[in-house]
Amino acid sequence: MAVRRVLNMGHPLLRQVARPLKATEIGSPEIARLIDDMVDTLHDYGGIGLAAPQVGAGVRLAIIEIAGGPTRYGELEPMPLTVFVNPQIEVLNAQTAGYWEGCLSVPGLRGFVERPRHVRVEYLDLHGEAHAMELQGFTATVFQHEFDHLDGKLFVDRMNDMSQLSFEREYERFHL
Repeated sequence: MAVRRVLNMGHPLLRQVARPLKATEIGSPEIARLIDDMVDTLHDYGGIGLAAPQVGAGVRLAIIEIAGGPTRYGELEPMPLTVFVNPQIEVLNAQTAGYWEGCLSVPGLRGFVERPRHVRVEYLDLHGEAHAMELQGFTATVFQHEFDHLDGKLFVDRMNDMSQLSFEREYERFHL
């Protein structure tokens, strides 16, 4: 297990579409090592989600862990560390909600992004078993943000108004 360097905006790997994992790869030692490294990296960097392309692996894999409790986004339901293999998102309600997003690959910046507020996620777990869940509000935003990385997208690509892009210090001073 190791902490990997998170790639920053501008690195070409962040703009590539990740390939799906084959069934034979899901339980492999290489993918297990990647996941262990991603968990170490997520904890070291202090994020709530991390996609494989952010650490230089071009596969459709992401991890999310939400501590839960009161946050600036309201009360969040906790989510234990979960691995999402080949996830797919379906929008269930196109009505949007906007949040100030940050990203480990875009350090020091926050941007206001509006996304669908109700989605369904289908994915495989570490054993290749299929799962589905419905998500709403900020949690739905977290999933869309992380899974965008699998399609070569960053939150700045989803912004409607670039005047809502701010350095973190100014965000805390003027937008909190």
